[in-house]
Formats: sequence, structure tokens, C-alpha cells
Amino acid sequence: MPLCELCGQALRTEPEMRRHLLRAHLEREPRCPLCPFSAPGYDELRDHVDSAHPEPGPAPAGGPPQCPFCGETGASGRQVEAHVRSRHGHLLDPPAPGNGQQLYECPMCDLVCANCQILQEHVDLHLEEHRFSEVDINVGGSLSDLELAQQLQNEEDGQQGLEEARRERGEFQKLQRQYGLDSSGGYKQQSLKNMEREVARGRMQPSEYHKRRADMMESLAFGVDDGKTKTSGVIEALCRYYQNEIKDVRRVWLSTGVDHFHSSLGDRGWGCGYRNFQMLLSSLLRNDMYNDCLRDITLIPCIPKIQSMIEDAWKEGFDPQGASQFSNRLHGTKAWIGACEIYSLLTSLRLKCQIIDFHKPTGPFGTHPHLFEWVLSYYSSNREGGTKVVCTPKPPIYMQHQGHSRTIVGIEERKNRTLCLLIFDPGCPSHEMQKLLKQSSDDTSLKLLRKFVGSLKNKQYQIVAVDGELSPEEKVARRQASQVFTAERIP
Repeated sequence: MPLCELCGQALRTEPEMRRHLLRAHLEREPRCPLCPFSAPGYDELRDHVDSAHPEPGPAPAGGPPQCPFCGETGASGRQVEAHVRSRHGHLLDPPAPGNGQQLYECPMCDLVCANCQILQEHVDLHLEEHRFSEVDINVGGSLSDLELAQQLQNEEDGQQGLEEARRERGEFQKLQRQYGLDSSGGYKQQSLKNMEREVARGRMQPSEYHKRRADMMESLAFGVDDGKTKTSGVIEALCRYYQNEIKDVRRVWLSTGVDHFHSSLGDRGWGCGYRNFQMLLSSLLRNDMYNDCLRDITLIPCIPKIQSMIEDAWKEGFDPQGASQFSNRLHGTKAWIGACEIYSLLTSLRLKCQIIDFHKPTGPFGTHPHLFEWVLSYYSSNREGGTKVVCTPKPPIYMQHQGHSRTIVGIEERKNRTLCLLIFDPGCPSHEMQKLLKQSSDDTSLKLLRKFVGSLKNKQYQIVAVDGELSPEEKVARRQASQVFTAERIP
């Protein structure tokens, strides 16, 4: 950092040093040495000289110093100064004593002259010599073209790297928000926020808000679902319908009584996996075959409780790779879950289940006929003979595809031998499901449930099916097998 030798003030740059010398230690109103013009400051005078009295341009940046009068260069500032004294000394001679003309002394040497512009050029020589002596002489006083190009390229690469990192960080945060991993709260926070929004829009009275809030807090405290999104009796209504209005259906197989649960204000947009687990569990609790496995569960758990149950399965050692993707934490988040999390939870409860991966279409136009055939074989080992409506002890099937999950509760075999799945969708609200409970329900109501082969065209489907209990030894074996998770792939 340059230091003024007259007053000791530190300046940041050499141009600031020059301005300081002129303004603090030289005349206040410099005059043009070539005409009568005077200026309030040196910057204005310099602009005047450059425009009205142009001189040979300065040496290129980093080059040797030049004579301010004729442009001749020298190896050093002192050599140029000697040249100026010998060739242009008449311009530097001080005036005779007593004539009243102001003298200007160089703050960096013993030079005295009567012209401010000449002194400025002289001071520039001192500063230029100092800068020139610090330049790397090996490359002629400046960076070589190759080094400069490399430096510019490195700076550009660094900037591109920062932009890429910023873009990747933004995309990752977007995915975190999409899949509920952005630390924005979970079921409770979303419920309160959406209820407050309903009040603000006039769709909910303040009294109802406080009642529902109290009910929710009680439900969460006990870890039990409040039942406000549940519709019961749909399977029984379907049995009655098929017995009376069979029409073009040859046979139909239905799961043990399944309650329908739909998404609420607290899990809308992300809770389908948890709601499908509630549907599956509602059927298992009605089946005496699973009493021993589910002896600690008497009521349907709420979503935060299910999240804690999955975390407990991870702590036991199930699916460590899947757990790491969620940072071993679900409770208090809006994280989506899929077939692997459902499998881990069921197996931790000693329920015998399997994941089947229909990883690619097996029919025309992107359809999955193999999926329908597998579901039919799951429900029926003997399709010939018997009643037309079969209420089986089989639990429903959890079905996952990209972005959503649903529950298969039965299957139709049509008279033309085509197959149609019967599916509970957690995205279907209660008032629509309750239409199926009416005695006057018809084929129009069944459209909510029916899915033909041409209706399921996602690229991939995964299902989780329960079929019996596990012994403690079998549970340990499956926990070990889940260290590297694999599924049965069809085809």
C-alpha cells in the first residue's frame, strides 16, 4: 500500500497517491502549462491537457517508463530523468529569485520546477519505475498469452462450477419439497395450516376449527386415527350388489372386509401410502389368522404413529439402504413411502408378505396383463365351479406406481373372460365412497372402483401381498435378507 512521504498518510492505490500529492501538497488551482486555462482541480486540468494538447501516448501497461515530452523510453526511471535533464532541461530550470513565480518540489526527490504539469509527469516516472521493477521480467513484464488464456479459462470454469452447484442445490431442494423431506413439518403442521386457511376463506367456522383441532391433538396424543376419513361397509355392499345385479360378470372375488380411508387436510398430496396401510390393516384386524401378530394393535394408528412404526422397523435392522434415503427419520415429515417401507413394517410385525415387481409392460399399448393374472391367482386357486361371489379371507393388496399408491380389494372375471380389478383409492373422498352403500347403487357407482387392463398403463407397478404369519426365526432371516433389498420380478 503506497505511503505519502510528506504526511505519512496511507493510500490504497497509486492513482490515489497522485491525487493526494496534488491536492494536499501542491497548488489548489493548477494552471495549464501550455495555455492560460486554469482548473479547480488536477483531474479537470488533466482532462483539458489530454483533449486540448495531446502528447505521445504512455508506454503500454507494464512496459518501461517513457519521456513525457518526446516519448523516448528508458531502462529505468532515473535513465529517463537524466534524458529529460539533458534534452528538455530548459523546461525544468527554476525561475530566477525574486520574480514571485511559485516553485514546485518533488515529494520523492530533490527536483524543483515551476510547472505543475511537468512535476506531475516527473512523479509519474517515480511511480512507474516502482511498478516496473515488480513485474516478472521473465515474461517481458506481463503474463504470457498462454498463461493469461489459462487464467481466464480457470476463472470461467470456476464460475461455471459455482452455477452448476447452485443449480444442483436448487433441484435437490425442489425434490426435497416434492417428497416431503424439506423440514417444513409433518401431519400436524399441515393440518393446522390448512384448517386456518379454510377459516380465512370462510369454509370453516372458528368454532369448528377449535373442535377439530382439539380432536386432532387428542388423536395424535393416543396415536390413533380419528376415523373422520373412514368409510366402512363397502365390501359388504359389493357382495350384495354382485349377488343381485351380476349382469356381465361371471365371477368376482373380494377381500375380507376393508375400510376405505381417504386423505385429509393433514396429509393431502403425500399420505396415500399411509392411508393404504390403514386399509390393509383394517382387513388384517378382522382376520383371526393374524391375531397373534397384531395383538398389540387394536385400533387403526394415525399417520404419525405409522411413521414411528416404520422407524422402529428400521431400528430393528430392516432395509438399512431405504432407511438411509430418509435419514432414518419419517416422524414429523411429509415424506412419501412406498412398497419397501410397507414391506419392512409388515415384516417387523411378523406378517408374511412379498413384493412383486411388474417392472415393464407385458401387453400391447403399455398394459400389464401379467399383473391382472397374478392378482387372479392370488384370490382364486380354482376358478371352475363354486359361487359367483367369493368373499375370500385374503387381505387386500398394496399397489404402488409412480407418484401414487392404491389398494386392490378384489377382481372381476367377466363373461368374455377379461379381468377387472376392484381398487380403493385414497384420493377418493368419503362422500363418493358412500354412494356405494346405497341400495340403489349401480354400474355407475362401480366406476369408482373398476380398473380394466387398459386403465393401468404406468411403466412399472409394485405390489405387496400378505399371506400368513412368520415364525421368529423366519422374521430374523427376512431381516437379514433385507440388507440388500430384492423383489420378485415379473416377467
